[in-house]
Amino acid sequence: MIPEKLQEIMKQDGVVAIATLGPDGPHMVNTWNSYLRISSDERLFIPAGYMHKTEANVAHNPSVLITLGSSKVEGLHGAGAGFLIKGRARFVTSGPDFDFMKAKFAWLRATVAVAIETATQTW
Repeated sequence: MIPEKLQEIMKQDGVVAIATLGPDGPHMVNTWNSYLRISSDERLFIPAGYMHKTEANVAHNPSVLITLGSSKVEGLHGAGAGFLIKGRARFVTSGPDFDFMKAKFAWLRATVAVAIETATQTW
């Protein structure tokens, strides 16, 4: 189940960091909290406009680490909350998952679908 606090963070302005590991080592890319969506089966959807290196890394190793947060959401110790998400990603370029995100983000070339393994509040 996606924690309510994480869903609250996704509605705020903020930066998301997505880390992958490929044959050349680690790579990190960013997007915005407000771009994230949750599917009916609780996968995390991320629109990909570019993210070519991320896609190549995911083809090599689908494990991803994702962090996001907001200073506007109450956290564990006061103002500010963040999460670390561990999951397995794949790039989707056709079908219902792609169409769902394409309707919201006309510029995307793929939907990054992340099966969440853990979502841990970090602060």
